[in-house]
Amino acid sequence: MNSQSPLTRKGRKVDQVLHGAREIFLRDGFEGASVDDIARAAGVSKATLYSYFSDKRQLFQEVVQSECDRMATRIVGQINENAPVRERLITAAYGAGRFIVSDFAQRIFRICVAERDRFPELGQAYYASGPAKGHAEVRYHLKCAVEQGELVINDIDMAAHQFTELCKTRVFIRACFGVQSDFSDDEMKEIATEAVETFLARYGA
Repeated sequence: MNSQSPLTRKGRKVDQVLHGAREIFLRDGFEGASVDDIARAAGVSKATLYSYFSDKRQLFQEVVQSECDRMATRIVGQINENAPVRERLITAAYGAGRFIVSDFAQRIFRICVAERDRFPELGQAYYASGPAKGHAEVRYHLKCAVEQGELVINDIDMAAHQFTELCKTRVFIRACFGVQSDFSDDEMKEIATEAVETFLARYGA
């Protein structure tokens, strides 16, 4: 049994396995994905795969964590800490919105909902790696803005939840139900800008 915690394993073979697993999970879902197919897509043997990951559930969890961490790093890296708070929030809102409607996030969300009763740990892992971690990041940045006198917020935790929900306006529900799958930059920028304008109307200094 491989008892290593998520993402403590590194190296070319691990990256291969995660890449192959990502491809198969997105194509076949969780229940439909076979370890044989994952190993084949990764270009490794099943023995090699099991030397890094104890089972399919752990592999799914690490694929999710790896992708969410990558996207979070990308979004944070795009924020200019010296820019006005409005610009910083729009950058964050645009990045969050783009991830929320991305093919990866939507497919993983549907997998977790479909498997909620049989494998509740899948949804819990996605929540911890995605929404919960994103919430903590937003909360931190809002706290800094409050300390700098840029925002006036009494309940930062609630405000962080509100900000995230504003970033999902209109597009999330349309993506979930397959009403719309492609979202232009202009549309996503409009959503981000309107989200921030609404947020600042409530919390702007």
